[in-house]
Amino acid sequence: MQVRFPHSAGLDVHKASVVANVIKDYDAKGDPIYEGKRFGTMTRDLLALADWLQERGVTHVAMESTGEYWKPVYNVLEDLFTIFVVNAHHAKNVPGRKTDENDSQWLTQLMTVGMLSASFIPPQGQRDLREMTRARASMVRERANLTNRLQKTLESANIKLTCVLSDIQGKSARSMLSALVEGCTDTKVIADLALKRLRSKIPELERALEGRFKETHRFIVGELLIQIDGLDETIARFDEQIERMCVPFERAVAHVDTIPGIAKTAASQIVAEIGDDMSVFASHGHLSVWAGVAPGNNKSADKVLSSRARKGNCSLKRILVEAAHSAVKVKDTYLSAQYHRLVGRRGKRRAIVAVAHSILVIAYHLIKRDEDYKDLGGNYFDNRQPVKTVQSLVNRLQLLGYEVRLDRKTGPAAA
Repeated sequence: MQVRFPHSAGLDVHKASVVANVIKDYDAKGDPIYEGKRFGTMTRDLLALADWLQERGVTHVAMESTGEYWKPVYNVLEDLFTIFVVNAHHAKNVPGRKTDENDSQWLTQLMTVGMLSASFIPPQGQRDLREMTRARASMVRERANLTNRLQKTLESANIKLTCVLSDIQGKSARSMLSALVEGCTDTKVIADLALKRLRSKIPELERALEGRFKETHRFIVGELLIQIDGLDETIARFDEQIERMCVPFERAVAHVDTIPGIAKTAASQIVAEIGDDMSVFASHGHLSVWAGVAPGNNKSADKVLSSRARKGNCSLKRILVEAAHSAVKVKDTYLSAQYHRLVGRRGKRRAIVAVAHSILVIAYHLIKRDEDYKDLGGNYFDNRQPVKTVQSLVNRLQLLGYEVRLDRKTGPAAA
């Protein structure tokens, strides 16, 4: 094969060590002769690795995207070399040849002949924003876990507040829980803490509060409430920091925020994952595959073996699916119409993923064109093929035993 990057190196990265190999020469048969060395992963060791690579004239470096371990290496080397962070599935070695040295040599060989595709690594500003939004998402998940543990503790104490209240973290519920933790045992006094519309449910609340709330439950609930309050404050600080970091991306965030079902928080998370420069993706299809919301492509002998979507960017996929669940609840919109059009024959999960895919495609074009979202309307699919829509409705009425005669309206109403 033709050599594309003659001064290449391959790195096999682990938590505590990095094995580097370069091709220093070729033997009489044309097989490469490698020179390799093992380094630690402390910053001082990685600087020594950079010096070792520069001394050997290396210009291109390949390494696998193994967990989080590639990031410290990338941070030190990114300004000195052209780095390919590659998918491990794309660089598998021959079975039975698995050592750190062999893996490093194999990466070097593949890199030299240009057989590796670099993963998308965003610029530093976007990486910082992405790290911040992902950390916030983990805080939100932790808060949800604590809320679930709170509900389990109340169930074990025969307190059935969740049967009456839709939000155990609302103001009314929080006041009642605080009263329980402080030692109040009068259910009428506690139920009287209900606010606004919940006051009509005071008799139900009294029955729900009749339980076996012991000292053990009082301690556990109190500690869980303290942790939830702490996380609420932490999430609020994250929101402030993310808003400051979104300033360079504010136009992209504002455009994505115009999509139905997407709030500013979700918009900032989407932009943190895909950035505001759509030229890094060949097309919206490429972006969809990268995110893991496009159908898979596995066909042989004209037979579709599987259409399962690839794993993709799990963080982005989760955000898009959550946004899709919100978008389908907004009435008279294109996304809602798309969901109801698909859910009958494809099922809820596939329909939601299809809406998530549409949201990502829309976001791609909004950012690329620098414009806000303009909804096509809930009747878009009906108006696209009106004759087919009418015939379908007529067929359904006939199956129900009706005789249908169509008279088309004339004048402005007909349009």
